[in-house]
Amino acid sequence: QVQLVESGGGLVQPGGSLRLSCAASGSIFSISTMGWYRQVPGKQRELVATITTGGSTNYADSVKGRFTISRDNAKNTVYLQTNSLKPEDTAVYYCNEMARIFSKTLEYWGQGTQVTVSS
Repeated sequence: QVQLVESGGGLVQPGGSLRLSCAASGSIFSISTMGWYRQVPGKQRELVATITTGGSTNYADSVKGRFTISRDNAKNTVYLQTNSLKPEDTAVYYCNEMARIFSKTLEYWGQGTQVTVSS
């Protein structure tokens, strides 16, 4: 059974930084694309960043140059370093794990961690 546990959220002033972590249990981390998404009340969940097994990354335009996604396969953990935070970055951030096994797509979500950017 795969479980994703996020941590690192909190309250930060504009311009500040946070490092989000997502620890994954289970045996598919090494073959999974990992991602971070975020959601604010009343809006759809949106992609923030993804990282493939080979380390290729993809970012939403709104976070390019400010956020960095990385992974540590030895620790089954994915990180999101968030810098130069803006009030509009306030959201619940969710970790996502996706893998394809024998033509079947497996997808899992964490419970989310709140990031609030406010002075």
